[in-house]
Amino acid sequence: MARVWLGDQYLSILKQASRTKVLIYGAGSAGRQLAAAMTNSHEMQVVGFLDDDERLHGRVLNGQPIYNPADLDTLATTLNINDVLLAMPALSRKRRNEILGQIRSAHVAVRTLPSVTDLAQGKVSISDLRDLDIDDLLGRDPVAPNHVLLEKNISGKVVLVTGAGGSIGSELCRQIQILGPKKLLLIEQSEFALYAIHQELEEKQFERRGGVVPLLASVQDEQRMNEIMSTWRPDTVYHAAAYKHVPLVEHNPVEGIKNNVFGTLRAAQAAVRNGVADFVLISTDKAVRPTNIMGASKRMAEMLLQALAITASGTKFTMVRFGNVLGSSGSVVPRFRQQIRDGGPITLTHPEITRYFMTIPEAAQLVIQAGAMARGGDVFVLDMGQPVKIIDLARRMIELSGLELRDEDNPDGDIAIEITGLRPGEKLYEELLIGDSPEPTTHPRIMKAHEDFLAWPALEQRLLALQAALEINDVVVVRAILQALVSGYEPSGGIVDWVHRAQSAEAG
Repeated sequence: MARVWLGDQYLSILKQASRTKVLIYGAGSAGRQLAAAMTNSHEMQVVGFLDDDERLHGRVLNGQPIYNPADLDTLATTLNINDVLLAMPALSRKRRNEILGQIRSAHVAVRTLPSVTDLAQGKVSISDLRDLDIDDLLGRDPVAPNHVLLEKNISGKVVLVTGAGGSIGSELCRQIQILGPKKLLLIEQSEFALYAIHQELEEKQFERRGGVVPLLASVQDEQRMNEIMSTWRPDTVYHAAAYKHVPLVEHNPVEGIKNNVFGTLRAAQAAVRNGVADFVLISTDKAVRPTNIMGASKRMAEMLLQALAITASGTKFTMVRFGNVLGSSGSVVPRFRQQIRDGGPITLTHPEITRYFMTIPEAAQLVIQAGAMARGGDVFVLDMGQPVKIIDLARRMIELSGLELRDEDNPDGDIAIEITGLRPGEKLYEELLIGDSPEPTTHPRIMKAHEDFLAWPALEQRLLALQAALEINDVVVVRAILQALVSGYEPSGGIVDWVHRAQSAEAG
């Protein structure tokens, strides 16, 4: 009867009651635009603004009151607030993190607008709102890049990226494309990953089709690598192809070493043979005093290039070492986010586990700049900022999703954290340097490490022995050779290679 009498007004009241109540943090231009864009939203209802400017508190903007952010805990209860929308796209990372710290105790979900540069024509719409990204939690203010360094090895040149479909490889391709290479060659062994990055890059350069060449290839295939490089004669190679997942490589060590060590060797030798001027290896903090096969294989790859840098004239070899990148494939962050969506628990291997983090775009820009600073044989280390305890990251993600941690102190909370135990080869802490005397460079976030290595004739003999052991899957000998070659390599446990274990069980 009410529906008949009231008609559309009845439906409007029902829709109003079911909408999520939100506050917009930021009463500036972006906040006002966002509020206007949400006027007809069926999902969210703006019930006020929050702003740091004390002069605005108590005033009304677009019919909505402006509140003091310090009162958010009370407001969340009295106004039944579910979400806070952060509408300050020009905010520094530091200030953004301070605000997020204030919001956490209110147990409301936080959504945010991207940076000013990412907003289409500077205008705000509801579609711009996104879940809080991990670089909002951990990121730092980027240092403005040195454009001379960025362009030096790329602009007007033929550039090749191996592992072009991976997290770092694909971002390198995006950054390289902006810098105007003569041609960009993408090498990738995953068909789908190659298709995805090629489509993305092609869509961004309508005016010049054919400037990006997608090439299915494995870096272990010497003939294919030589064929590609002799055809296009690249000036610069960024070698990002590698197996990087620590437990997977620990369980499949032979394939990990073939790809990470011998794949690097094949790519480097093809580069020397075909007159490549600059060859840059993407390395990892796990190469330092490694406890796992993946880290040891990456340190071996570095040693190869250090040795080749002395013997191979004409090609400058450089290594750039950094820690975890935010949101990469296999990163804890997407996994935690999914676990929160599923209602938990968040699984963590150890309560003390600590990692360094950097955003993918910042890492890619620094890799390009470090490569341009090379003299040959350099090992560059990126400044990763402060290490982060993963359990603290998990807690922040729970709280900023508007939920509560469930533990002994709060048994009625929403999401629990479950400790599962360290995985094979996993370290509690990562290091970025060997030695205690990193040398500064002209860039504030790039340092230079000093590393010992074997000269090529001695290293070549060990590589032949390693290759022979790989061919018969003799994991015991493989580990022994790696321990003899890689300074500080101490395996954290027994052999967990699936094939070796299955054969041992059968023999037993």
